[in-house]
Amino acid sequence: MDFLQIAKTRQSCRSYDPSRDVEQEKLDAILEAVRLAPSACNGQPYHLTVCRGNAAKAVAAATMGMGMNKFAAQAPVLIVISEMPYVKSAALGAKLKGNDYRSIDIGIAAAYLTAEATAQGLSTCILGWLDDEKIRKVCGLDQPVRLVITVGYSDAADRLRDKKRKSAEDLVTYTED
Repeated sequence: MDFLQIAKTRQSCRSYDPSRDVEQEKLDAILEAVRLAPSACNGQPYHLTVCRGNAAKAVAAATMGMGMNKFAAQAPVLIVISEMPYVKSAALGAKLKGNDYRSIDIGIAAAYLTAEATAQGLSTCILGWLDDEKIRKVCGLDQPVRLVITVGYSDAADRLRDKKRKSAEDLVTYTED
């Protein structure tokens, strides 16, 4: 599957097949894609905690506040992305330029993770609605939790939906000297 095909077929899954586990070799490929993702000064200011079994159920519960993300309980794997400190060069650049490179890097890592999961025939959903304190306790983390990504096989009824995106004309401007 080429990258454009991945982009066309990847979508946020909200209906997982709870009877199908994620094979370790597919999970390894996903994690390797994240390891290879670019980041400011190659600092990789994040940590991934892979949750399965009861840990996955507990993390899923911590994403369901106010009735949100009920489907997360069906996913056999939840990957918690926590923010880590900058490397010195990225910290200096962030301060001088007023840019939050960690958030950018975490976004890139999440994109690589979800793209490789799609290439492996898996489905994902990126969750930003979460209870940081509860997830830190479940995972034994002392750094802020920024995202949780559900991973698994989609339910057979979860069909590919039409993409609702801005037009290229609304999204892109060309400029030349």
